[in-house]
Amino acid sequence: MSITAVWMRIGVIAHLKYPIAEPFAGGLEMHTHLLCRQLRLNGHDVTLFAATLSDPALGLEAICEQTEIAKVGTAEAGDVAFFREHHAYLSLMSRLRRSSFDVIHNNSLHYLPVSMAETLPMPMVTTLHTPPFCWLESGIREASAPFARFVGVSEAMREQWSPVRPIDQVILNGIDLDRFPWQARHDEPGHLIWYGRIVPEKGLHLALDAAALAGIPLRFAGPMLDQAYFDAEIAPRLTHKTTYLGHLDHEALSKEIGQAAAFVCTPRWDEPYGLVVAEALACGTPVAAFARGAIPEILTPDCGALARPDDVQDLACAIARAVGLSRSACRARAEAACDVRRMIAAYERLYGEMIQAAAAGQMQANDALEDRLIA
Repeated sequence: MSITAVWMRIGVIAHLKYPIAEPFAGGLEMHTHLLCRQLRLNGHDVTLFAATLSDPALGLEAICEQTEIAKVGTAEAGDVAFFREHHAYLSLMSRLRRSSFDVIHNNSLHYLPVSMAETLPMPMVTTLHTPPFCWLESGIREASAPFARFVGVSEAMREQWSPVRPIDQVILNGIDLDRFPWQARHDEPGHLIWYGRIVPEKGLHLALDAAALAGIPLRFAGPMLDQAYFDAEIAPRLTHKTTYLGHLDHEALSKEIGQAAAFVCTPRWDEPYGLVVAEALACGTPVAAFARGAIPEILTPDCGALARPDDVQDLACAIARAVGLSRSACRARAEAACDVRRMIAAYERLYGEMIQAAAAGQMQANDALEDRLIA
């Protein structure tokens, strides 16, 4: 029997800022949901440790209320959120020492799971979804579990984490292509789409400026998570050529993406992967994007146009190039590089290798102990 055919008991640790449920607050929530859902569809026994209000169909065990709510307001409220997360993960890691999982998949972005992995009887893989930041970097520098592995979601992540710790493997994120159906033609007259969290680091204001320069209407969607940013940077840019669609569920969002002539992607930081780019390609929608982080790893010249980061004029030129690209080439790129089945197969192989390595290590330790007792 191959490694990937073996049934496994898998514990998945999520972050606690938002529920792992639709409509997703962002790409990490969607990735964690898809990971658990696909592993369960493949027959594995999966338990998701996440915030309350997460999807119960994922084998949910809620360990904390979502902590982003607790951050709103005073500095003391931020302290409450910090200690909620700390206590939730500390309690969880203590309980996992007495559990029977075959492998733990850590998607939490928190320092405690990585720093306490050596206390677990099973191996743990941590997927790194962000560049290094102080708390997580500290935990990873101190991590010493013998059968722990670290995965990056792109070569860009591997490069950024290499000064802290070598990344064992890169596994590109994937999406469910069936949930982002290809549309052969965009709506007429053509318009652009932008979607994501409406926060400064996602750069919606730059997309609005570039669309205005390109002379093409722009529709945008996503959760409005920073009202001050919206009031100061977005509201003054709204015209009769801009439309806010709200925070859409999966089905409505994929339909909107597929109807657009191009997707505009404007990260203000180095995107670790860029699930939104994969989703647009799956719908057949060409991409105009700032060349940041892993986005150049996903896009090829026949499905996307790159612009210099933060350069609105260059992005407007990229939009003009993108709207003329082949929609079938976009879908082909998504099928080749962004299919969730490829991602899940890679994680299943990794889980199997880790379980076998841990079993072999335990056997060697038992043999060594027996030899000492005999001696």
